[in-house]
Amino acid sequence: LSNIMKVKREYLIINNKLTIPEKIMEKYDLAIKRRIKREPVAYITGKKEFWSDDYLVNRGTLIPRPETELLIYKIVNFFKNKKINILDIGTGSGCILLSILKELNFARGIGIDSSSKAIKTAEENSKNLKLSYRSKFKVANLEKFNLGKYDLIVSNPPYIPSKDIKNLSKDIINYEPLAALNGGSDGLDLIKKVIYKSNHLLKREGLLALEIGHSQYQRVSYILRSNGYREMSKEYDFNRNVRCIIGTKVKFF
Repeated sequence: LSNIMKVKREYLIINNKLTIPEKIMEKYDLAIKRRIKREPVAYITGKKEFWSDDYLVNRGTLIPRPETELLIYKIVNFFKNKKINILDIGTGSGCILLSILKELNFARGIGIDSSSKAIKTAEENSKNLKLSYRSKFKVANLEKFNLGKYDLIVSNPPYIPSKDIKNLSKDIINYEPLAALNGGSDGLDLIKKVIYKSNHLLKREGLLALEIGHSQYQRVSYILRSNGYREMSKEYDFNRNVRCIIGTKVKFF
């Protein structure tokens, strides 16, 4: 209701005897019907808060999750006050890249995604946050992307095993883009592709930062080591599962 009326929730709580216009109530009733069908609130309101900013989202973009903020926190601490070039693979709404740029004033970056709808949304978010002059977004196939060299490559790739997709809540499986969720038979298909491709796109001593599934740390750590990376850092979620891993390239093939 606060979103429809364009007021803060606190205003409605304080003014709990407020007379609400009929047109507003019609929109509110429609929103409630959508939520009853388990449509995520973020898609109904068209926005989701992430790293203290509101990001536009729609059914062409994954809804930003709180655990992804762990990745931002780690990266910002690594690169504070440094001039870097960033690549965000599978950028979606652009929330990862734009949140990093917001904190790192000397950084620039490009976000790529296979979805044109996602890229359009990311561009709108960039404009709203006044970061267009330091960010670009491009529809691109990862395997064919060869533009530039980067100090940091960051990605929150699909990491849910295909067999587990059916167990997701209706809020997710019926509304969010499956291409942004399905990580293949073991959940590692896209993670492997990002790691392999980063071999060619990272600068020497550049960092690769990944969000991973709650049970994937050992396997992802092994894949990184096998591809010439040294693990620099990892970050745990509130359940003490490793959800972010950062590696640096020490061998170039």
